[in-house]
Amino acid sequence: MTQDEPPPRPARARPTMREVAALAGVAIKTVSRVVNGVPTVDPAIVARVRAAADQLGYRPNLTASSLRRGDGRTATIGMLVEDAANPFSAALTRTVENVARERGVLVLVGSLDEDPARERELAQALIDRRVDGLVIVPAGRDQSYLISEQHTGTHLVFVDREAGLLDADAVVSDNRQGAIAAVNHLLKTGHRRIAYLGDRASIPTAAQRFDGYRHALEVAHIDYDDDIVRHTGSSEQAAITAAEQLLALPDPPTALFTSQNFVTIGAVRALRALGLQDTVAHVGFDDFPLADILSPGISVIAQDVEHLGRTAAGMLFSRLDGDTSPARTVTMPTRLIQRGSGEIAPGGHRHD
Repeated sequence: MTQDEPPPRPARARPTMREVAALAGVAIKTVSRVVNGVPTVDPAIVARVRAAADQLGYRPNLTASSLRRGDGRTATIGMLVEDAANPFSAALTRTVENVARERGVLVLVGSLDEDPARERELAQALIDRRVDGLVIVPAGRDQSYLISEQHTGTHLVFVDREAGLLDADAVVSDNRQGAIAAVNHLLKTGHRRIAYLGDRASIPTAAQRFDGYRHALEVAHIDYDDDIVRHTGSSEQAAITAAEQLLALPDPPTALFTSQNFVTIGAVRALRALGLQDTVAHVGFDDFPLADILSPGISVIAQDVEHLGRTAAGMLFSRLDGDTSPARTVTMPTRLIQRGSGEIAPGGHRHD
């Protein structure tokens, strides 16, 4: 700070309930009753208190309110997803947020980046902030670190993947059957050399989709060929590189099955860069924005993300409302959306 600069203005203290009471001309207890929504307060007094609160810019201390209520509830839940920027994660989060908002509950969101250590760190950070429950897309295979939290009353619901070494509610898609449907669709179109590009095989959903890919080939009596399989991770650039390598093979695949949305986007970029988008068939797992307006449109195995999110949120709030039934896993079906890329026959002809 230079000599000519005025000293920094001290931060103004937040308005208090006492100040609201003084301005409204009522007792502090009356302000408390209005803030907590007690229905027996005279409407005229409620209006006066709210007008005073608005004039002062008063906001209630929700943490203090939860302690006074005695039930320990904070009207917040935590949500941990793979990557908040991923279209699947974003849609899932928004759906849970919509359900929570209907109940006046705030959702605190964190991204895990498929890092089990980060999962533990963020889960504990949210629990330390006394969230009433957690919705988790787990990054690791061991959630036993949450057992003690479960016993002290933190409610947990896992979505997209089941918890490992922990008995907890889960809502998942039928990943294996979805992958089988994708490969069967390409087989029906006449393809026999179908490549697989997917996320890391250590991720449960990726492992299930890869298992579905292999099963569909086995049933069709097609030998598995490791040369046309790539576990790229979820990086779009890694998927571009992997797709380019596959398509440059002496005996390249005539069709691609990509088992994650960012991997699908990378494969689309590679096909278009090589001018093969109308020649090589392609089915992706998970829908993504603009997939329907590309030429050709991208055929996908779509998850019902809204149903996943609403079911997960519903299960969590049911637990918060006192449901003590045994933990259960709900499995949602997927569906094939045909848009053109998955209907390209070997040689580049469109199969209707």
